[in-house]
Amino acid sequence: MNLTSVKSLQILKEIEENLEDNYWIRHSICVGNTAGKIAKSLKLDVDKAKTLGYIHDIGKKFNDFQEHDINGYKYLKELGYDDEYANVCLAHVCLNNDINCTAGIILSYNKLRTDFMKNHKYTIYEKIINLCDLMCTDVNLTLEKRLIDIFVRRGIHENTVYHIKEAQKLKKYFDDMLGYNVYNLFPNIINN
Repeated sequence: MNLTSVKSLQILKEIEENLEDNYWIRHSICVGNTAGKIAKSLKLDVDKAKTLGYIHDIGKKFNDFQEHDINGYKYLKELGYDDEYANVCLAHVCLNNDINCTAGIILSYNKLRTDFMKNHKYTIYEKIINLCDLMCTDVNLTLEKRLIDIFVRRGIHENTVYHIKEAQKLKKYFDDMLGYNVYNLFPNIINN
């Protein structure tokens, strides 16, 4: 079953009604809107990019940060949505299909996550969501400011430098695709 940005926002708003802190909802909306701008500039499907951004953290509704990727994947599959929507929940926690390339957290072993990372080829949309997740709190930030935000809140670990380098490569990948700095799409980044 397909999912749209309108329906995914509706799902987030329904979840938000039961939350004391809606930070991750605001973050997800920022990721979706940011992804939509990048997709538009690349002449990709804007609604798909927004949708995937809006739902990438939906597993946080279960209040288990360590497993939010798996919980989100299972939740969307149980609702009957196609793999491309559920997959973004798993794909957004690691860069480059590498279970060790994470920001501020070492993931516990999970067969579903590990098998997914070994066998899945990231789509352009999943790469966009990876980048946008690393450019958004509930506002757009530079990659570096967002990484500092993550490390201050979650700490650093032995893979932190590796993750920073791979995150910078991901941004360069999109800079090269666009032919200009992706930050040019977000003038507000300069102000914050």
